Amino acid sequence: MKILKFGGTSVGSAASIRNVKKIITSQPGAKLLVVSAMSGVTNRLVELSRAVKNDQKENVAAIIQELQVKHFGLIDELIDDASANDEVRSGISAQLEILKADCNEIWDQYLDARILTTGESLLSFIFSSYLKEQNVGNTLLDARDFMHISNLENPDTGYVGELLNDIMKASEVNDIFITQGFVRLDENLKVSTLKRGGSDYTATILGAAIRASEIQIWTDISGLHNNDPRFVENTHAVAQLSFEEAAELAYFGAKILHPQTISPVIGKNIPVYLKNTFTPDAQGTCISALAERKGLKAISAKDDITAIKIKSNRMLMAHGFLKKIFEVFDKYETAIDMITTSEIAISLTIDNIRNLDHIVTDLEQYGEISIDYSHSIICVVGEGLIEEKNTSRLFEILQDVPVRMISYGGSNNNISLLVDTRHKVEVLQKLNEKLFQRNLVNSL
Repeated sequence: MKILKFGGTSVGSAASIRNVKKIITSQPGAKLLVVSAMSGVTNRLVELSRAVKNDQKENVAAIIQELQVKHFGLIDELIDDASANDEVRSGISAQLEILKADCNEIWDQYLDARILTTGESLLSFIFSSYLKEQNVGNTLLDARDFMHISNLENPDTGYVGELLNDIMKASEVNDIFITQGFVRLDENLKVSTLKRGGSDYTATILGAAIRASEIQIWTDISGLHNNDPRFVENTHAVAQLSFEEAAELAYFGAKILHPQTISPVIGKNIPVYLKNTFTPDAQGTCISALAERKGLKAISAKDDITAIKIKSNRMLMAHGFLKKIFEVFDKYETAIDMITTSEIAISLTIDNIRNLDHIVTDLEQYGEISIDYSHSIICVVGEGLIEEKNTSRLFEILQDVPVRMISYGGSNNNISLLVDTRHKVEVLQKLNEKLFQRNLVNSL
């Protein structure tokens, strides 16, 4: 069985959904489809949740009405048969009534999750109904019945697989199953999320759970590019990446992939294909256990990075000092991205400042603390990158812009630079020129 995931733009209009139908019906064999909410819907649901939290009843009613108009419009464009149209409208109305009732409850994190995951439920129901109206048999599955993920960083794919396989065996026999991305049940068996962009993660969790033959992630971009096409001209899709290379790029800002997408399939030899819904014949990117060649593959950038420097003349070289520093971040469940040390100071970066005040208070007992906000990590990735003779060319960037930190040697596949976000675009463009345009890397 294959896993095919379609993102918000892929299911964002009637024309796009018709295009998705062509893609799935052109591929033989059993398929499990993971769908996102329509593009723009989750953003409105975020606003809806905020309105509920702030007791803004008029805004709540207006947003729910807007959602109804949007989804009814999609139904009218997709389903011509009057009886079928009425039936689907009735199903959507029922879901919106549940949403409306939920919005009268006291806001908490679980209500927030129920609100935010409504978009996937609405779209998957419409999509399944449309396919049936087009004589494409399918079974709609509720992800809440099997996406029981108590640990976001290390999901128990075996347990998910047991639940899903039992449900699929008991379902009507079909080659096509459809479910929702983004949603999960947490350790308390309450509705939660896989965080924004989490439908990719849903796809690979399910792929690992059922040992899929392959996973296809369909978006509006033809694969993962060798640099950020929003800021750099003449980028191109990378044809092949290893799991490790893709994981580094995803974690350090490649927008096409959720940061944790690759982790469930590493070691399971399940290839992941990144494809463009609107140009399905384009090659895209294949992510697998194979490293097609060594050397530079791609550059990505991760924003909203905060650098913390701990300066201590007394304790830095003392036994156990680093352990104490790391324990502070562990206490507040804050991950560290980069770290460098000198004789009297340690610098590190985080991307989550929710508990920064508490972290700084605890760190002050160990030395003088300074904070730099609004930085970006520029990540240069490629198999065996630090062994390549041309890699040193990237350090020419030091002549052009100030670099706050460099992480080199921690991984054979990754060299990271920390720069002020004001310089990010300049760094991406200059690295592109130095490392790609000067023919230092063969075209992929």
